[in-house]
Amino acid sequence: MIKNLGARKLSRTGSHRRSLMRNQATSLFQHEAITTTLAKAKELSSYAEKLITKAKPSDINAKRAISAELNDNAVKKKLFQVLVPRYAERKGGYTRIYKLGSRKSDCSEMALIKLVV
Repeated sequence: MIKNLGARKLSRTGSHRRSLMRNQATSLFQHEAITTTLAKAKELSSYAEKLITKAKPSDINAKRAISAELNDNAVKKKLFQVLVPRYAERKGGYTRIYKLGSRKSDCSEMALIKLVV
């Protein structure tokens, strides 16, 4: 029996999905809230929370792991200097998703994903 245990494919190849998640995580950390489709928001929530958890130790290994995922130096700096201290005592649940309704052009479910303050 085949079970779908993996993540959403989002109608993209693996490399395109990886690049999409990296770009959206960069935007999320930079602006602290972005609007996207509901499926992408759900995937991004998991991806971004794992990145924040990886960055929490703030040692050289954490910085190298985050550097392998994110390319923007300003976002990496913000992650370690602003976001990690903000979530130091929090065990998880760094993001929140709000449903916004359907997009007018193609009727896709839209969502606002933002970092919890």
